[in-house]
Amino acid sequence: MMNITILGTGNIGSTLGKKWAATGHAIKFGVRNVNDSKHQTLLSNINGYASVATLGEAITFGEVIVFAVPGSAAGEIAAQFGGALNDKIIIDATNRMGQAELNSISIIAAEAPQAKFFRAFNSLGWENFEQPAFGDTQVDLIYCGDSGEAQMAVEQLIADIGLRPIYIGNLEQLPVVDNLARLWFALVFGQGYGRRVAFKVLTE
Repeated sequence: MMNITILGTGNIGSTLGKKWAATGHAIKFGVRNVNDSKHQTLLSNINGYASVATLGEAITFGEVIVFAVPGSAAGEIAAQFGGALNDKIIIDATNRMGQAELNSISIIAAEAPQAKFFRAFNSLGWENFEQPAFGDTQVDLIYCGDSGEAQMAVEQLIADIGLRPIYIGNLEQLPVVDNLARLWFALVFGQGYGRRVAFKVLTE
């Protein structure tokens, strides 16, 4: 089991935290205002170990750091806590809407170059993390990042959500994962498919 820090308590962060806590991981949500009553409401709905702390305390706690804040906030957090982020496994789930590059990895890496980076949980709506299957069909989560031991840890975390992890390579594949997010947005918001849209890789 791992110590996981989730920066942010929005739909993505809270859904991932609930799922991971239920499978035995220790969760600490990093927030700007620990006294906000909505955080206590969130904790009361989690089955397992979870707590709320300041951003700095939460980053110190986790071996895995999930950026689940608005994309515009990722750079500010990295600039403030870059030293503490070094040597961590960082999962970037942000989407910098309206920007040429959706992910925040280059921004974070500029402040924490020794971290291990992954792009995951950005290309589907949170509803598909809460219910990661359509009938008997398991939802796939396509992700990329550094290979090796850290990648195995991230793959396990994806599986613990109930998703099937599909690894497509190192960070050179960032545009592919980002374009999956753009495809999801086009289907959901452009074509009105509804937020329960997901992807499946089929092979013979």
